[in-house]
Amino acid sequence: MAHVTFEQVTKQFGDYVAVKNLNLNIEDGEFLVFVGPSGCGKTTCLRLLAGLESITEGQICIGDRRVNELPPKDRDIAMVFQSYALYPHMSVFENMAFSLELQGKSRAAIKQRVYGAAEQLGIEKLLKRKPKELSGGQRQRVAVGRAIVREPAVFLMDEPLSNLDAKLRVQARKEISKLHQELKTTFIYVTHDQVEAMTMGDRIVVMKDGILQQVDTPTNLYNNPINMFVAGFIGSPAMNFFEVEKVEQEGNTYLQLGQNLISLEQYLPQLQDAIGTRPLTLGIRPENIYHPQYLPPDIQGLNIRAEVNLIEMMGNELIVYLETPDGAEFVARLDPRAKVTSGETLDLLFDAQRLYLFDREMETVI
Repeated sequence: MAHVTFEQVTKQFGDYVAVKNLNLNIEDGEFLVFVGPSGCGKTTCLRLLAGLESITEGQICIGDRRVNELPPKDRDIAMVFQSYALYPHMSVFENMAFSLELQGKSRAAIKQRVYGAAEQLGIEKLLKRKPKELSGGQRQRVAVGRAIVREPAVFLMDEPLSNLDAKLRVQARKEISKLHQELKTTFIYVTHDQVEAMTMGDRIVVMKDGILQQVDTPTNLYNNPINMFVAGFIGSPAMNFFEVEKVEQEGNTYLQLGQNLISLEQYLPQLQDAIGTRPLTLGIRPENIYHPQYLPPDIQGLNIRAEVNLIEMMGNELIVYLETPDGAEFVARLDPRAKVTSGETLDLLFDAQRLYLFDREMETVI
């Protein structure tokens, strides 16, 4: 087991900067998830740690060892790829045992480790099969098992669930999280799926354009995003954003959202002094918008009128797409009992205690 440190790590491919000045400390035994859109640099970070790419600037340490110049085989890591990369001509047992054979382990030690990992993953009955005889979920378990038998200091996983169907993804998420709890080893996991990140990670690293935006626990990322990118990326459906203007009327200060005036004194008193004259964006999550008939008693509601454009019935909730009279579009997550029809105009209620305010130009939270 080992902690991992990135210190001022930069990776360039020609003129393209894939990762820029990354500073990150990953605790021993932590489950850390890199998340972000395609091309944000998350997989490059994993490949730099694995030794599959060279570092342009900075250094990476595993434990107390600087590993910049070490080949992958000497870094005490094991990697699970998106494609699983199983040898088609080998049985499951042979695939799992291969790296141990290269290390010169005895046949007895290899057998003990392979059977132990297979039992842990529930694939004991598959050891004689070839990869072509396995389902996607079974191949994924074999790939994880091949990593487990190496007993590495750090597990690296690059979107290992992306080839599975929705039901198997949920099951595999649970299995990997359980495996981490049992092994108590450092796991570093890359995904573009923020649901995977939120449900699996002790902490989440949010990346954009090669730059670390924020690293924190899932709860803190959700409740206290540092900027509009993090606020919009974490959460599904994404946070709604509205351009608002600060206005003064009869000695009172308001945020104007279309035809609606939101009192700063009443709803956002802690931000009055910080706003100044900058352009502003208001944010609210879809789950903090309520139908008036199903407003919880402890919610202070802010009335917003909008027309229903589209409804998605999800069973346990309604996802409703709406548009205000001035053309601002947003999404609400409503109680499934709400009677809503496409084309009707609703007076919805925003939870006034769950509003976010951002600097529109800098895109940072105020």
